[in-house]
Amino acid sequence: MQVVIAGAHGKIGLRLVALLAGRGDVVTGVVRSPAHTADLERAGATPVVLDLESATAGELAAAVTGADAVVFSAGAGPGSGTSRKDTVDRAAAVLLADAARLAGVRRYLLISSTGVDEPLAPDADEVWAAYVAAKKAAEEEITSRDDLDWTVLRPGRLTDDPGTGRVLLAPPPVPRADVTRDDTAAVLAALLDAPGTAGKVLELREGDQDVHEAVAAIV
Repeated sequence: MQVVIAGAHGKIGLRLVALLAGRGDVVTGVVRSPAHTADLERAGATPVVLDLESATAGELAAAVTGADAVVFSAGAGPGSGTSRKDTVDRAAAVLLADAARLAGVRRYLLISSTGVDEPLAPDADEVWAAYVAAKKAAEEEITSRDDLDWTVLRPGRLTDDPGTGRVLLAPPPVPRADVTRDDTAAVLAALLDAPGTAGKVLELREGDQDVHEAVAAIV
């Protein structure tokens, strides 16, 4: 399988690169900074340096052409302002969808966020509010498209604890809880092997079910 990961230098992205490359998949990682290419190469991906906030769909399509699937793992990250929540967490996700359409790639995995369906707390920080709004808008734009076989994954609060290989994977609503980045990457890899999960929005938490069994149960 050939997979393109947008935002491949993030903590989940690098884990997913290593998992996919380790099982023999051909992985391309799209990153903004040339400083990140060595990390991607060590993890097993071919890096493509492209700024998702300024690139055109055609430029990104050149990296996506020939792929079997794309994964949107990018995010503006801590310390970014409200405007970049929109330009990265929403607009770049849509850009990847446009590039996939141009390249004839249908399979699309979107990493979103839990809580996007819930009302914000009255004292919510404006940056958090912008992040939630951007994630929800990205979901709405991606799930409205009939040119994609999309799956939306909403992990709980992410931790760097070692993965357990056991999760809770279910349609919303699901109570809030943590999940490791290791297990999130493992679920993403399993979803790529499960085309029957297309058209589904899924919440991910730590749990008691084996990753592959959890994905199979969704199918």
